[in-house]
Amino acid sequence: MRWTQEDETRERQLTMPPVITADLTGKTIIVTGANVGIGFEAAKHFARMNPEKLIIACRNQEKGDEAKRVIQEETKFPRIEAWTMELSDFSSVKAFADRAEKELKRIDYLVENAGVANAKYKATKDGWEDTLQVNNLAPTLLAFLLLPKMIQTAKKHGTYPRLIVVASNTHFWSKLEKEIVEAPKGKTLETFSSEKYCLKDPSIFEGRYQDTKLLNVLFVRALASRLPPDSQGSTITPVAVNPSFCSSSLIRGIYDPSLSSNERILEIRAMFDEARKEAFTTEEGSRQLVYGATAKKDEEEKMRGAYLSFSDLMEVSDFVLSEEGKKFEDKIWDECVEILNRVDERVEKIVAEYLIPKKV
Repeated sequence: MRWTQEDETRERQLTMPPVITADLTGKTIIVTGANVGIGFEAAKHFARMNPEKLIIACRNQEKGDEAKRVIQEETKFPRIEAWTMELSDFSSVKAFADRAEKELKRIDYLVENAGVANAKYKATKDGWEDTLQVNNLAPTLLAFLLLPKMIQTAKKHGTYPRLIVVASNTHFWSKLEKEIVEAPKGKTLETFSSEKYCLKDPSIFEGRYQDTKLLNVLFVRALASRLPPDSQGSTITPVAVNPSFCSSSLIRGIYDPSLSSNERILEIRAMFDEARKEAFTTEEGSRQLVYGATAKKDEEEKMRGAYLSFSDLMEVSDFVLSEEGKKFEDKIWDECVEILNRVDERVEKIVAEYLIPKKV
């Protein structure tokens, strides 16, 4: 499927479907990036559905505690806990996962919403380009480390816990260069992350967010293709969701004062300023996160690996569906497992124990 700028403009004229509701009694939910934007609004929607526990993951405790206070005040729901996790620091992700393994009896919904859209190159303390680590590598690490608890939840309670990955229609606009798609085995993400590659042409980093959203879609599909079938017992349901373009703090990097002398950045700001006049609210966008978590419970196999938009299944980009895209998907999966196993040696063991080889 193709998605043009005209399609995007038409979509902004539509009415976002209403939020769906469900009885989440007894369920445990984790929402990352839950102190602002669509994550914050989604957390409020979940709180109104009476889960057993709602974990809001934020970058620091102060912001998390304030978000918790506001959500409790607005929803009157008491069972909220604010935990800290910094995705640009793998050790923080590991600590969060360890805490979840120790303190949570079950995980029914993991909503991976936190993300960034940077306008300039910067590296994390772990040595990766920040957008790639925050939008892809760290959420993938978290998903791997929490997979055992989610699978255990599925088997113990006969349910299908869901992993909701916030992607975007911008994945249609990703234009990965041949240098990345055809990079030597084991070198794709290393090249993609390198300062040399990112800064060799301004257009490369301008497309960084779209590229990371493509990687989100590929991860969901790769994971789904490696889950055991229902005939072997309950498993999880990973889905990618498009919240549509919302007026949020996601693009705050574009408005970094230090970039005010950059003419191209000023042009991009002007485009965003115009687009925001028709943008959805963060509450409207959050409805898709809730839909991804709770919709179509009688169609788990159909939902597994799906891409959702406007409360419905949507076809992914032509590249994702192509043979080249499928090969690239497997290549990125293998590299992620290898890279993240160096971060935490549990990763390969979890993949070996809980997943199966992809069907050819």
